[in-house]
Amino acid sequence: MNLGKLGISLPVPPDMRTCLWWAQRAEDLGYESIWIADTNGPDPFALAAAVCQVTKRVRVGIAVSPVYTRTPGVLAQAAATLAQLAPGRFILGLGSSSHAIVEQWHGLSFEKPVTRVRETVDLVRMLLRGEKTSFDGRTVKSRGLRLLMVPPAPVPIYVGALRPPMLELAGEVADGVAVNLFPVEALARMREHIALGARRAGRDPSTLEIVCRHQVMVTNDRQMAREIFRNALTGYFATPVYNRFAAWYGFEEEAHWIAEGFRKGDRELTRKGMSDRFVDALAIFGSVEECRERIAAYVDAGVDTTAVSVLSFDPEVIQATLEGLAPVRA
Repeated sequence: MNLGKLGISLPVPPDMRTCLWWAQRAEDLGYESIWIADTNGPDPFALAAAVCQVTKRVRVGIAVSPVYTRTPGVLAQAAATLAQLAPGRFILGLGSSSHAIVEQWHGLSFEKPVTRVRETVDLVRMLLRGEKTSFDGRTVKSRGLRLLMVPPAPVPIYVGALRPPMLELAGEVADGVAVNLFPVEALARMREHIALGARRAGRDPSTLEIVCRHQVMVTNDRQMAREIFRNALTGYFATPVYNRFAAWYGFEEEAHWIAEGFRKGDRELTRKGMSDRFVDALAIFGSVEECRERIAAYVDAGVDTTAVSVLSFDPEVIQATLEGLAPVRA
């Protein structure tokens, strides 16, 4: 059974100490990489710096940081710092994020996401090469900034993508693509758009790593796992970005009910949208072997690296999942 490259996703509850313990444990268990989410947990760059200090081998990636909430200069400074802490091991992941995070959480305008990601990638790369900025884009601008500390080697930049425009942009400008929350059957279409963007830029699509964060739980209680997934992810699929994504890959009816439920404040409609069919297509839960089989199916379809994100706050479930799926069995 081919599981490709396996990584874990941080943070895990309840605190930074636990995150760092699991970073070290993951390296001992043979995981190849650690991917850090940028949501409402610990600052991802601070956590990444700490992870770089307590590990020696694993790659450490941000997957992904919104291009709206930090300026390109701040992103480049953070990436340069982490690249010096862990030479050859750090990956910067950038994405547009969603209306909920950008507009509601941070009070910023979620405008021109594809252009904003493209220009941010270009400007961050310019800074990481040690160039003095003279950049006048449609969404970002910088003049006269030059980093005092330049990374010893180029920092890979991955782009988080869902639907065709961003997938094609990732193929065109990124070193890898970060994806999540889709059924395995959708991956072929997603890869077509990545390849389209890559070929348009004269690049070989096979050189782009596809990293997929999966929501995973090793458990015998399937209904409990479904309910946890619904509680954790319904809000995602109520946002326009993920709602359109779900409709695009074949869950039009579910996407409609979720959006309607949130618009009307009707929990029953929302629950109707988060159907067992929908949840079972996206989340990975069951026995260790069942979870491994689902991960292998995504790898067979084209995922290179799987980031295991444990769908639980229970320390015992986190342990059972990460140790059960580890390349080196506990």
